Amino acid sequence: MAEPVTGVPPLQQRVQSVLDELVDTGAETGLQVAVYHHGALDVDAVAGVADGMTGRKVTPETPFFSFSAGKVMTSLIAHLLVSNGAVGYDTPVVDLWPEFGAHGKATVTLRHVLTHSVGVPAMPRGICPADLTDWSRVCTAIADAEPRWQPGTKTGYHSFTFGFLVGEVARRATGKPMRQLLNEWIAVPLGLQGDLYFGVPRTDLPRLARLEDSAPRPVAPYDGDAILAPWEMQPTAAMGNSHDILQADIPSVGTFTARGIAAMHAAVLDGRLMDSHQLEEVTAVAFEGTDQVFGSQARLGLGYPLGRIGTRPDEAPTTFGWIGGGGSYVYADSVTGTSFAMTKTRLTPHFNTAQRLADVITAGADPHA
Repeated sequence: MAEPVTGVPPLQQRVQSVLDELVDTGAETGLQVAVYHHGALDVDAVAGVADGMTGRKVTPETPFFSFSAGKVMTSLIAHLLVSNGAVGYDTPVVDLWPEFGAHGKATVTLRHVLTHSVGVPAMPRGICPADLTDWSRVCTAIADAEPRWQPGTKTGYHSFTFGFLVGEVARRATGKPMRQLLNEWIAVPLGLQGDLYFGVPRTDLPRLARLEDSAPRPVAPYDGDAILAPWEMQPTAAMGNSHDILQADIPSVGTFTARGIAAMHAAVLDGRLMDSHQLEEVTAVAFEGTDQVFGSQARLGLGYPLGRIGTRPDEAPTTFGWIGGGGSYVYADSVTGTSFAMTKTRLTPHFNTAQRLADVITAGADPHA
């Protein structure tokens, strides 16, 4: 057993030990973990390489494209829109975006968007990954989509449509794109420029981690009964390393450092970005039901799945956050005042690393854990 390092907090040592083991055994290639507790940075750990081709090491300042874990930034912008009076949770989307009312979607509200109950979980056929960089084309297609269920009656993971739904409401309410709102409302006030991105500036691309697939991924044939297309379901390193995708404003996915996203959530928990009444509303159960995409039980707050990875369905949820395709994970716990973020280079079809590290953090207060 390794001897404690004098002057290094025990939780930091514990997390660093796990990260080093994961890299040494080849289970992972590069990782970041950051944890804030009541506003203080308790863990800021990295291991491995950010780029397996060059050997460049991961640092706390290395941004990672982390797929849907970036949705926490999107949801927060929606809540800031509400707190500044631009919209309400029950504002009809058509009040801002009249074209969206086509095919029976006139009743859709921002609350429906945040609970993935709009009924348009999949990108309209004809929209492919290359089209995600064309904001106008994607939003026009979504506005003309026919819902799969009556809005508000069911939930189903809106994989890529979610970011464009929130983003177009935000753009019409403020006149600004999501990348600008993220910078002006969150990154600049918190001093996190260079840590949080929707659309990475070209000059910052060399700082990013380079993603890798854990194994060659066969291209699955399209199942006509599936709701989401294969590219919406299965993250790939090719997408996450694409300069076109990385530079585009696609707020269904995001690029960030673990330290940056954990700091953002710390500011949510301590009232700098959201008052206690709104936080209570946001983290209350807003929708429960069978996810129409995955067939699993879903329990959602406003903009976030509730409950930490590994907790039982019957446990009261105290955490909110998002997993990211490939294994990244971010969450905040409104009871303990803890915010956690983990990013990684190797895309895996499971969340074993995320759960292991989240378990370490949860047990961190127990000296015998």
